[in-house]
Amino acid sequence: MTTTTSHTPEPEGPARPGRLIQNEATTEIPVHLLFRDDAGPVSVPLKPAIVARRQGTGEQPRLRRPMQTEPRPAPEVDPDLVERPARVLPGAAGVFAGACGAAGCLATSWWAGVLPSLAVEALRLPVSAGAGLGPVQWAAYTGAGALGLVGLGGLARGRTGRAWVLGLFGRYRGTVRRTGLLWVNPLLLRRRVDVRLRHWRSEPMPAADGSGVALRVIVLVVWRVRDTARALLAVEDHESYLRECVEAALARVPVEMPGGSRGSVEAAGETLTRLVVRDAQAVGLEVFSVRPVRVEYAPEVAAAMHRRRIAALDAQHRATVLTSVVDSVEDTVTRLTVRGLVELDDYERKALVKDLTVAFCAGRGETGG
Repeated sequence: MTTTTSHTPEPEGPARPGRLIQNEATTEIPVHLLFRDDAGPVSVPLKPAIVARRQGTGEQPRLRRPMQTEPRPAPEVDPDLVERPARVLPGAAGVFAGACGAAGCLATSWWAGVLPSLAVEALRLPVSAGAGLGPVQWAAYTGAGALGLVGLGGLARGRTGRAWVLGLFGRYRGTVRRTGLLWVNPLLLRRRVDVRLRHWRSEPMPAADGSGVALRVIVLVVWRVRDTARALLAVEDHESYLRECVEAALARVPVEMPGGSRGSVEAAGETLTRLVVRDAQAVGLEVFSVRPVRVEYAPEVAAAMHRRRIAALDAQHRATVLTSVVDSVEDTVTRLTVRGLVELDDYERKALVKDLTVAFCAGRGETGG
């Protein structure tokens, strides 16, 4: 008799839900990715995270995108504001005009008969009939006097390393870099500028090191005015602007205390120089170097950092002493056992090491070494 047995498939475990959590504030997480029976690698496609809307606000979900830092734009000024040479004349022209004006006034006085007799005799002039001071004489006085004032009033002396920025009614008219005796239009406003190579030692400025500890830094800046028009007209005060550029650069660049690696100090100086050059060249300033010459802790953290440095030196000294004592004990025990002077078991070896360590430490403490 043949019995046919039908194999009924055993019921599998409870069906796993397709999703573990799904709501407005979370992303869908398939359960089979959390509890897998096979050990094969799992490839999960990455999707941008979704920020859920807040309840009751009606705000729609939005993608969370990574922050993009845009490069800081360089400062710009009026492109037409560029230094150009001003029109000036040699000083001899002003001297000649002044002499002509003085001679004209003298001649008018003789013509009007108001020139003193002593002056007439000294100059050997003929006696004038004396026409008197009429409208014609006053007009001659005015013309001669104006010529003399314009000629003598426009005389100026140009010096090496100095320049004048000229302006008329608020408009830039040019720059004078020539030296010697010159004649400049007396109606123009003159502003003197020092164009020599200059160095500026700053006052203590706030800064920080790589760990964020507050510092006070004194920097040495070597610079000069390259474009006088921009230096005087693009900013209110180019020296104050340079000082603020240096302070802003120190706030962005970590500065190391003296005694650090030379490479880090040089790198900080190069970074400071690059940042200040970038900000200062737009206003006609040429910066050659920005170097920290003195670095110290800020007053509020100076005492704490001093105690920290003393503690670090003390810990380093203790570690050095301990290393020296351990080496001495090891050398002593090795010599005693190798030469066969003593035979020690483990207990005796440990006791000897302990006694020698105490003795060596006590000896170094008494000698201060």
